[in-house]
Amino acid sequence: MSTRIRRLSIAATLAASAALVLSGCVEGGRTSGPSPAGQDEGGATGGATSACPVEVDEDIDSTVRIAFQPIPNGDLIVRDLGWLEACMPNADITWSQFASGGDVVQAFGSNSADLGLMGSSPATKAASAPLNIDMKVIWIHDVIGDAESLVAQKGTATSLEELSGKKIAVPYASTAHYSLLAALERAGMSAGDVEMMNMSPDAMLAAWERKEIDAAWVWAPTLPKLLETGDLVLSAAQTAEDGAPTFDLAGATTAFIAGNPEFMQMWTTLQSEAVTMIKDDPDTAAESIAVQLGITPDEVKPQLDGYVYLDAAEQAEQYFDGQLGEALASTADFLVTQGEIDEASDAQTYADAVYSDAVKAVAGG
Repeated sequence: MSTRIRRLSIAATLAASAALVLSGCVEGGRTSGPSPAGQDEGGATGGATSACPVEVDEDIDSTVRIAFQPIPNGDLIVRDLGWLEACMPNADITWSQFASGGDVVQAFGSNSADLGLMGSSPATKAASAPLNIDMKVIWIHDVIGDAESLVAQKGTATSLEELSGKKIAVPYASTAHYSLLAALERAGMSAGDVEMMNMSPDAMLAAWERKEIDAAWVWAPTLPKLLETGDLVLSAAQTAEDGAPTFDLAGATTAFIAGNPEFMQMWTTLQSEAVTMIKDDPDTAAESIAVQLGITPDEVKPQLDGYVYLDAAEQAEQYFDGQLGEALASTADFLVTQGEIDEASDAQTYADAVYSDAVKAVAGG
């Protein structure tokens, strides 16, 4: 593994997700969230917009296209409670659901999204040649632990070595892909030692049920479904401890950031508020996330244990003072060794790919 990959300590509680049964409804009767004032292109919404948890700013009139993913973190709380729409009533906000960070990067490249969630691996690829997407990382939604894991068909394997020659599904250019490559290298194996298949999380379940794949490295809501009939082999928490941490990040195009600094600060404020809710009021947080995922709050809670959530002050201190750029550079070095990118850009490129103004302003406020 590249010597620039740093060993970052990540505290993640073991997720008790093996027993989850997805039900498609929310305990307590709420099956839909507050309806955003802006347009919506996917997910559960309905009802009245919640009150803004901070001071409303009617002067912000940005038009923004947000790419979200069904991953249990503060972004789903912000969306479910309609905080962006309530706090910036004159902004024009559109939410669109995407299946992976690679898809979000493509949307940035085609100018069909302004801001969205992606893993650290796709974010690094976006900042590297040949893509050179003009975007910046603006927030860490979560540090990934057991929430992304490798699951094998029951009785197939209990170690990565036992999957040699087997079919492993993973979304290419995702954090799960990066973790799988890191795990293979740690085990003294290469991508050629397994039959790696590029597959979206949505497509994995059907392939799993038809026994067309032997294993898959993926996240919720697909992960708990596979764990119902499979065996846990490895998780991103273990690869992080071995020096290859992964994150769910938010990115935005440089043009949007430059033209909408007030929106960026309000967006960051509300994301930090959502993290505070996850930490201080997990029951309420789980209810919102459950609505967006179409499961029950009791099923959300163990999923939250698979991530580490950081508010603005924690992010400013731990990552947005140069450390996140170093993590992206380290990820790039590793991706080069695996043939995912031809060469890493210079360290300054990855440092410049981090926008810290909003996080630091919210942390200091």
